[in-house]
Amino acid sequence: QVQLVESGGGLVQPGGSLRLSCAASGIIFSRYNVGWFRQVPGKEREIVATISWNSGTINYADSVKGRITISRDNAKNTAALQMNSLKPDDTAVYYCKAEYRWGSQSYWGQGTQVTVSS
Repeated sequence: QVQLVESGGGLVQPGGSLRLSCAASGIIFSRYNVGWFRQVPGKEREIVATISWNSGTINYADSVKGRITISRDNAKNTAALQMNSLKPDDTAVYYCKAEYRWGSQSYWGQGTQVTVSS
């Protein structure tokens, strides 16, 4: 059974930091590219950052560049999203997605809530 489990969300003040984690099981993690997405009620899910299977290619949405860092550890089957200088606009449910390198197979986590508010 494939599982992606996000953790690390919570309430943080503007300017603060959070580190989200995504733990994968049931897949050979190193064969999957990983992306972090976020969604607020009433809006489409949007991409935040992506990282290739070997960390060789990393991309960020313009809205988070310079503030957020994506990383992964294939030995531990985990991916992370380090978020600094958080803004109220970063408030959303954050999802982890694993996408197979050679096909369209993909899996989503259940999401973790991030709330940036004073």
